[in-house]
Amino acid sequence: MDALVMAGGPGNRLGKGEKPLISLCGKPMISYVLDALHQSDGVDKIFVATSPHTLETRKYLENMRIEVVETKGIGYVSDLVEATEILGLRTPFLVVMSDLPLLSAKLIDEIIDVYWKINKPALSVYVPISVCKDASIRPSTVLNIDEELIVPAGVNILDGGLIKEGQEEHRLVLKYQELAVNVNTIDDLRICKQLLHL
Repeated sequence: MDALVMAGGPGNRLGKGEKPLISLCGKPMISYVLDALHQSDGVDKIFVATSPHTLETRKYLENMRIEVVETKGIGYVSDLVEATEILGLRTPFLVVMSDLPLLSAKLIDEIIDVYWKINKPALSVYVPISVCKDASIRPSTVLNIDEELIVPAGVNILDGGLIKEGQEEHRLVLKYQELAVNVNTIDDLRICKQLLHL
């Protein structure tokens, strides 16, 4: 399965420049995500979607010989559709946010394995709100699904052939702290650094 890393957002909440390039224990944040994807058994090609908001990220990735697709930077969904069409992705592919530095190859493979066993075109990963609280993370989005409070993890699998349609999704709720740490604020960054040192 191919993977698309979304790295085109402005990252205004952090106020530290381009979010994918923020230094985390001496490495750009996006490099952690790319390392996990490279080490995954279930991932084939890796693409990264950038935008006019992340021009330095694009240069960094091109120097690393990572295939980059430039989107208009209008918004997450619009950029995702645009990148999918430019790349010609017509089969299921993994979508990962660039601000999930604790993501591991093992977790990625677990998610992909679940996808191949379900009979739906899309899969979305969530964590229970309790996992976020345990990590002292304050999520920006919380959903109440079947009386359970869950938080989108920023990892999805979509069918590229249906990218302009509503896709029935399988909700995969995983109790992993690594998926709860989506770096959007200075506090998230601090917590992430602490967890990386454990």
